Amino acid sequence: MKRIKQAMIDFAIDHARTVVAVLVARTLAAGLFLPRVKIDTDPENMLERSEPVRVFHNLTKKNFDLSDTVVVGIINETHPNGVFNPKTLDNIYKLTEFAKTLRWEDGKNPGHFTGVIEADMIAPSLIDHMSQAGPGTIRFEWLMPGPPATPKEALAVRDRILSNPMLTNMVSSRDGKALCLYLPLTDKLLSYKVFEALNQKIESFNATETYHITGLPVAEGAVGVEMFTEMRVASPLAMLVIFGLLLLFFRKWVLVLLPMIIATVSIIISMGLMIALGFEVHILSSMLPIFLMSIAIVDCIHVLSEFFDVYTLEKGRKASIRQVMNTLFAPMLYTSLTTSVGFLSLTLTSIPPARIFGLFLSFGVMLAWLCTIMFVPAYLMFIPNEKLKNFGLAAQEKEQENWMTRGLRKLGQFTRNRPRLIMGALAIAAVLAAIGISQTRINDNYSKRFAMSHPIRKADIALNSHFGGTYTAYLVLEDSHYPQASERHTQAAKKAFLAFADQISHEEEQALGLAAQVMPLIAANGKGFDGHFLDKAISFIDDQSETAPDQTYETWQRLGDFLRLEQEKSKPFKQPQVLSYMAGLQKHLESSGLVGKASSVSDIISKVNQELTNGRPENFKIPDSLPKVAECYMQFQQGHRPQDLWHRVTPDFSKANIMLQIPSGNSMDMETVVRAVDRYLIENPPPQGLAHDWAGLHYVNFFFQHKMFWEMLWACVQSFLVVLVMMTVLFRSLKWGILCMVPLSITIAAIYGTVGIVGKDYDMPVAVISVLSIGIAVNFAIHFLERARNLYRQTGSWQKVSPLMFGKPARAISRNVMVIAIGFLPLMLAALVPYKITGLMLFGILSISGVVTLLALPTALGLWESVFFPAQDRLPETSAPLNKINIEERLR
Repeated sequence: MKRIKQAMIDFAIDHARTVVAVLVARTLAAGLFLPRVKIDTDPENMLERSEPVRVFHNLTKKNFDLSDTVVVGIINETHPNGVFNPKTLDNIYKLTEFAKTLRWEDGKNPGHFTGVIEADMIAPSLIDHMSQAGPGTIRFEWLMPGPPATPKEALAVRDRILSNPMLTNMVSSRDGKALCLYLPLTDKLLSYKVFEALNQKIESFNATETYHITGLPVAEGAVGVEMFTEMRVASPLAMLVIFGLLLLFFRKWVLVLLPMIIATVSIIISMGLMIALGFEVHILSSMLPIFLMSIAIVDCIHVLSEFFDVYTLEKGRKASIRQVMNTLFAPMLYTSLTTSVGFLSLTLTSIPPARIFGLFLSFGVMLAWLCTIMFVPAYLMFIPNEKLKNFGLAAQEKEQENWMTRGLRKLGQFTRNRPRLIMGALAIAAVLAAIGISQTRINDNYSKRFAMSHPIRKADIALNSHFGGTYTAYLVLEDSHYPQASERHTQAAKKAFLAFADQISHEEEQALGLAAQVMPLIAANGKGFDGHFLDKAISFIDDQSETAPDQTYETWQRLGDFLRLEQEKSKPFKQPQVLSYMAGLQKHLESSGLVGKASSVSDIISKVNQELTNGRPENFKIPDSLPKVAECYMQFQQGHRPQDLWHRVTPDFSKANIMLQIPSGNSMDMETVVRAVDRYLIENPPPQGLAHDWAGLHYVNFFFQHKMFWEMLWACVQSFLVVLVMMTVLFRSLKWGILCMVPLSITIAAIYGTVGIVGKDYDMPVAVISVLSIGIAVNFAIHFLERARNLYRQTGSWQKVSPLMFGKPARAISRNVMVIAIGFLPLMLAALVPYKITGLMLFGILSISGVVTLLALPTALGLWESVFFPAQDRLPETSAPLNKINIEERLR
């Protein structure tokens, strides 16, 4: 190691031009790939494409022809009739007509268009009003064929909506103050484009009502768009703050530029390599520049700080550089390795963007270390001596007794004089942190990524207070026996078919013989199920009927009719008892307060049955027989929007979905709904062995949040253990390895204890930082302990080492803490809450780890000196003591 270290330092000093030329060439080469960046803003890609939940979600969208939806809410709380006045409904009509036009040509498929799906839009002018046209017949007419001209006509629109339980609390609020439009999209990634277009149109209205646009696709799209906007602002702002702080400390802009160069080079090469290898920049990996901007300069600041402390004109650049690099090479290598390993632990997760983020962030850290080792000495060799005039601690007498120097000296005295007080305070802090951690709440909410003043956050609050909910999940039900392994259906059908044939054989002798020809087809169909149940048998009977003589024709017809009825019985969502069960489940969920609105095919059947009967509200219920249910299905398909049926049930009636509108975006509330459904199904077993599963973006987000928590927790544990092993190997001692982890452990406990105490949700940003903090928080401890061990070998006493440690080493750590921690604070100015949280937490992690390093480690070494410094590590009695001049030099 010593030979490699010396070779690298010598090469950087003696071949400065070569080092600079190579770095410039590689930076320019990587920069050429930056314009080729591809952006991925889809949160679904946080899960593997093969993840069962994601696969089922997409399969459900295909089976039921479902689309991600933009929700437009209109609220009028000033007019006596709410939104149901001619002016507001006229604006709503215009907005609906405009939304129909929001389609754009697909660049990848010429001739194809993407955007809003007009056929599936839900708006007063685009949905049916069902009413009784006469006994046993239904009239379908547009609910609002055009803008109403009078207040009476406007109120008639309200009455028609509120007369339909399917539309109440979904299209209109119960009090008539608010109305919602639902705009399904061909691709949810178009949501933000639709959001912007709608806002532009709304601005043209001279409206007294307020308009809100939300929906999970809109929130997801807005996060993606605004996060990249924030990156363009936050990174330069962080760089400016760091530059200002470095200039304050080192006074020479020619030196202060050095960390900025290293950070810029690390970002360009890391991002360029990621893009060159074909990786898309996801929401998570978009934060790579802001992390590298601050972390890449850590080693460089240590070098500048040490160079500032040791440089004199008499010693010169070359000798000073050699001294600095020889002193810091090992601790900088250790800290870079541990930081890199901490970030690299993200590659152990099954979250694709997290793996990419961790990999290239880890690469960027090691690249920054290499730049520091090679480029910093080369850069310093280019600086003329006259530029360094009045530079350094020795040249600036006032710096030797500034506020930092005096403060650190007093801090050192405090650690020597009050060790038990410090340990007691840390123990109390640990207990409080444990209490806070026990209160951790795993939760995520996309709307809470926006500040309270953001339009999407306002829309979320407003619409979820007026309607059933803008967060959608789908509870998919299906007969567990249909159609995969329907032995039950097959055996039941065979038995019933033979019994029927035997029954009619008294009238038609050939019935049993003809039935015997059909039986093998029923059995084969039951095993194979390559089509609908009994299709092969029914098709065979129809073929036989066409050529049958008169004496068997009637028998074939009766056998075919029986099997058709059996076929209908095998379709679970034509059975009254199944539909009634669904209605009961929906009522239970709505009455529990967990779900604002639940709708399914049972509502369609109930509404049609109501109008077929007499139109009275008490007849909004499921008919009591299969033929009546079948009639309701047939009647609904006579309306203007027959395709709406297939959003609720599959054409073979084997699967149905209950759409749940949830008024909260919290993932923990989605989890409560899931548990409530599971409990209901256990306490009230469904008929026909119905199986269930979940789909919808809200459920996918809940699943991801749960998965992410355990993935990040495991990655955090693994990272901690790996860093502990590394520290044990590097210090060649388990006890020193454990001591090195103390500031890290206290920092993590303090930060996440505070998160629990203040009630902050443990969401994705907090989880990711929990892993990244492993590599960040251990850095200062490594520098402190490595320098302490070296000084102890020269002095042989902690009482002598302690004042020295609170000289140059403590100053370097303090400068780093202030520069890097404050460098993250510009994120607090971001519009997105995750950026604010990231900036605040990283400021806390760096600040606490720095303070704890300067408090806990010297205190522990002072209290247990004999444990950490055995006799063989102490200065031999024959060794010459450090003279006064050397002591004073080290104290500086």
